Amino acid sequence: MACRRGEGGPAPSQAEPVDTDSRDNRRARWEQRTETPLAAASFAFFIAYAAHVLAPGGDLPLAVMCAAWALFALDYGVRWRLSGQGAGFVRRNWLDTVVVLLPLLRPLRIVRLYEAVLRRRERPRLPLHARVITYAGISTALLGFGGALAVYQQERGAPGASMRTFGDAVWWTCSTLATVGYGDIAPVTPLGRLIATGLMACGLALLGAVTGSFSSWLIQVFSREDDENGERPPG
Repeated sequence: MACRRGEGGPAPSQAEPVDTDSRDNRRARWEQRTETPLAAASFAFFIAYAAHVLAPGGDLPLAVMCAAWALFALDYGVRWRLSGQGAGFVRRNWLDTVVVLLPLLRPLRIVRLYEAVLRRRERPRLPLHARVITYAGISTALLGFGGALAVYQQERGAPGASMRTFGDAVWWTCSTLATVGYGDIAPVTPLGRLIATGLMACGLALLGAVTGSFSSWLIQVFSREDDENGERPPG
């Protein structure tokens, strides 16, 4: 007797979620195991890039940068493979794609490691608003120093450049991230101006995150005080 449709085994639709869960679990395990090594590679890349810009001529910084970038590309390829999403992985993880193409942004992964260290028993040790302000501050410092290195690398020696020392680059980066823009120092090369545009966008985003989080925290504090005062008996 021929089996009727749907009998004799699990339906095809039941196998797909299991396979998807399995891929997600493998990807989660991979990301958990590589979190610390990739953070160390990010830090090494950052230090090597600083040495390459501030003390050019050595082969070791370039070798460290290439090795770290190879690890980043390998991690991206493995996560792409484990996701099983094909081209959809690139669309859904566009920020990771940008970071692979621009390894200078990779030190921001240190922020994720810092968050994991601060967690205790799967619960954050810091309140949400304090975490936002802390992580925004760390991100600003990393982006600012990296942006100063990148702009200084492009601007030094350029005709008509006002950015003559790395100190000038740091001063310019601080005024740019703070959205002040004194105008005493400005990039003149096309790539330097492109980096400046990115720093301006990052400065606005980080400033908005910190300001919004701080404002929300103040509103909660004042609301809590009003509730407490309203619950007190008169007299």
